[in-house]
Amino acid sequence: MIEPGLVSFVAVILAGGQATRLGGADKASIEIHGRTLLEHALDAVIDAAEVVVVGPQVPTDRPATFVVEDPQFGGPVAGLLTARDNFLRKTPTIAVLAVDMPRITATTFRRLHEAAVGHDGAVLTGPDGRRQLAFVVDTERLDAVRPDRESQHGMALHALWEPLDLVEVPAAGTEHRDIDSWTDLRDLDS
Repeated sequence: MIEPGLVSFVAVILAGGQATRLGGADKASIEIHGRTLLEHALDAVIDAAEVVVVGPQVPTDRPATFVVEDPQFGGPVAGLLTARDNFLRKTPTIAVLAVDMPRITATTFRRLHEAAVGHDGAVLTGPDGRRQLAFVVDTERLDAVRPDRESQHGMALHALWEPLDLVEVPAAGTEHRDIDSWTDLRDLDS
């Protein structure tokens, strides 16, 4: 359960997908307003004590550890748990962000942490109520519900979340928008 007050956390940026609707483009390297999606994501987790990026290594001026999910292309659960195993620090919470959500900011994660107090975590929701790949989770609770290596491959995120008490936090403005296609990229600012 997440405690009140300033919470030390580590962050996972999920950037290891195949981006099939983008023709296999490396999402982390796509630029918006002269900055890569990875740079936007790293800004969003600026308060983290440590960052692990799940995906191919790309140049960045910010400290981050790059790993490939095990098994590769195993999905967001495999990516999250692979990152969990690569942290050097132990913190009460883990923040998780998909690299293709450039409207998420450090303020978003502060709101998620505040909402999560007394619960296992908090997850951002879009206007349609759909849970987004932007959430915080209590490290010990995540460890308690962690599936074995075989089960995490291809596991749906909602199945991992099922036993967790996650507060849903409505997105402010367009922070819920992600980039799954070239049309999403074109329409991001509309």
